[in-house]
Amino acid sequence: MNKLTKVGCSALCGSLAAISAANAGDLTVTGGADLTWVSLQKAVTGNPIGMGSNYTLKGSGELDNGWTFGLTIANTNANAYSSSAVNLVMGGLGSLNINSGDSGNGIQAYDDKMPTAWEEAHGAGLSTGVRGVVSGVGPSANIQWTSPKIGGATFAIAHAPRLGTTDVADKTGGGVTGSAGLGSGTDITINVNPSFGTEILSGLNMFAGAGVKRKRANHSIEENPRQGVAGLTYDLGPVSLGTQWSAEYSGEGNSATAYHTYKNYAYGIAFNVNDDLSVSYGKMESRKAGYNNRNAQTTGENGRRITVESFQIAYTMGGASLRVANVDAKNTFFGTATTSDVSATIVSLGLAF
Repeated sequence: MNKLTKVGCSALCGSLAAISAANAGDLTVTGGADLTWVSLQKAVTGNPIGMGSNYTLKGSGELDNGWTFGLTIANTNANAYSSSAVNLVMGGLGSLNINSGDSGNGIQAYDDKMPTAWEEAHGAGLSTGVRGVVSGVGPSANIQWTSPKIGGATFAIAHAPRLGTTDVADKTGGGVTGSAGLGSGTDITINVNPSFGTEILSGLNMFAGAGVKRKRANHSIEENPRQGVAGLTYDLGPVSLGTQWSAEYSGEGNSATAYHTYKNYAYGIAFNVNDDLSVSYGKMESRKAGYNNRNAQTTGENGRRITVESFQIAYTMGGASLRVANVDAKNTFFGTATTSDVSATIVSLGLAF
């Protein structure tokens, strides 16, 4: 990690210089690179070598009343801007996060909380077409308030005035307009650690959330899209267990030519062999339902279900991590892909600085 000290503006006199020094904050830079090799057993891979590089800038400071604030700017591959956020921690009033999008705020923070040695079962490098993994207002510019912890519980409310994936600078607007655009969106989440002072429950964590996207009068869908998620994880010594459910209603309730409901179920188990070595197994099932014109359904239950399983192992050596994932997916993209059943082995080397 390289640490840079933010220097105050040049002062015109000694008193101004003293004020600048007293209010100086910190700016840190972290980053890394990921090198991967992907082997597909039932499909054409092309060039199997992949590389990802990213870095994050983080600034921090403190106000006179003790509140702290932070700025995060994330850049991904090829030095491409990804997202930025300003977070204000207000003591007993909780915290306020203003995010440009791609944030992980709202229910997107709980899209897949299952224990894993490396990556989500459906996100280790094999494209599966899973739908219904909740996102809420997370991809849009939004504001989230998070409560202080109350009896082991933390509440959060995230709101996006206009849904859309365009990140914008100051003094400008964003979001998708016209008939393709939605209106505002709101997510509510809760995270609970109900330990009650007992050691056996200290590793239990429960979470739930729901979000609604409000349709505009001229939008093509009929109703407000909605998403929800609920689940729990439990850590006991070196073992972590978890299970969760999520669902999406697309708002196409009166359509005779589209499925309007997607449901996911996932579970995972991870075992830390020691401080450096961990292994895991995870599974996700994604199912679509709610096709109004039942006579037009040409696929059975198996044709409307995607199943993804993944065995993973990770080993850490200082700033380097070696990860291997074996992923087996059945009926990818709900059977519409050329090859619906696909297996892959992904080898990854991560380097952090």
